[in-house]
Amino acid sequence: MDHRQQRGMELAATWKIPRKGNIWVVPSQSGKGVYNVDISTELGTCTCADAQSGAVKCKHIYAASYAQMREKNTGRDAVVSEALKAIVAKRKTYPQAWPAYNRAQTNEKDQFQGLLSKLCEGIEEPAQERGRHSIPLREALFCCAFKVYSTVSARRFMSDLRESQKRGWIQRAPHYNSIISYMGSPELFPILKALVEQSSRPLRTIDDAFAADSTGFMSYRFTRWFDHKYGKPREEHDWVKVHLMCGVKTNVVTAVEIGDREAHDAPFLPGLVESTAQNFKISEVSADKAYGGRRNAEAVEAAGGTPFIAVKSTSTGEAGGGWEKVVNYFKYRQDEFLEHYHKRSNAESTFSMIKRKFGDALRSKSDVAMANETLCKILCHNLVVLIHEMHELGIDPTDWGSYPAPGRAWSTRRRRHKD
Repeated sequence: MDHRQQRGMELAATWKIPRKGNIWVVPSQSGKGVYNVDISTELGTCTCADAQSGAVKCKHIYAASYAQMREKNTGRDAVVSEALKAIVAKRKTYPQAWPAYNRAQTNEKDQFQGLLSKLCEGIEEPAQERGRHSIPLREALFCCAFKVYSTVSARRFMSDLRESQKRGWIQRAPHYNSIISYMGSPELFPILKALVEQSSRPLRTIDDAFAADSTGFMSYRFTRWFDHKYGKPREEHDWVKVHLMCGVKTNVVTAVEIGDREAHDAPFLPGLVESTAQNFKISEVSADKAYGGRRNAEAVEAAGGTPFIAVKSTSTGEAGGGWEKVVNYFKYRQDEFLEHYHKRSNAESTFSMIKRKFGDALRSKSDVAMANETLCKILCHNLVVLIHEMHELGIDPTDWGSYPAPGRAWSTRRRRHKD
């Protein structure tokens, strides 16, 4: 029994599935929306994306089939329902190591500061040629990342920062306006990207399968335009689009890119694969249809991995090369392909982890500050993942490496950016 059939049984056992003529109305398993299923033919049809992608039978078709079976056996309806529930009860579960989880949770904030401080020690301090003595670059990064971890405003964060000063993580606690100014410094962006990659290195012996996806972080800044079709102005929240690659076992982010919010996903995959390959051995990469194409498939193969990228119904593989292999794998070994492809959902789990813990909105106003704040969220996520693996797997991060100094002189002066 494959996972679609099992999930179809879950739907049939736990949801009411009405019929309108030959059409069965099957609810989404997430509880949002319904799908129209026709099982009058041998294979059946469904309006869900899984069925449209070329799958033989989606879970909704299986659910409608079991609902029809229940309808035909009205005298045994209770027996069939109990049988379905018994099958659902056998679903594979994964035990939680609660002692390790409890230790990680109760010590997380203290260990986070220690790991962040050690991670920032590898940052090269740029030479300061003139002006008053500024705060060290490593301390500025510590303050920005720790402020994002706290999830509070810069003013309310000052008590945490003073405590960090007492513990020796920083030499002095800067003014809260200075922290806001640091966040808008263009010099921090490449260093924060390097910190994200370096923070994943201690887990390089654990993860070898990776997933790529993109998501958005909303800001409190509005974008306004005039809608000529309806003849009136419109507005919406501005947002930052993040492209990342994560390990499917630990959910650690191994590479990240921030581009234009309207940019397509596909061009970012080769860079994510290349950055990940510098620290990890890649066995496979899964991604959705937005990342399809020969260039992306061959980038994964060049890194030593197998691409499991969703194939559109219109794809023929005529581009040749690595993409033709992906299309043929999907067509002729579909069940095996999908077992690997569905690891992609771990990228969505990673986004959920980041947004639930550190928020899905950005406090910053300028473009540079919003990008830096987004990278700080991802860096904080990596350190939290690392803390949990330290307690559960005994990981001991000792060598963070070093990172290049910023290209221009580091300054703490407030900058103004065009929004």
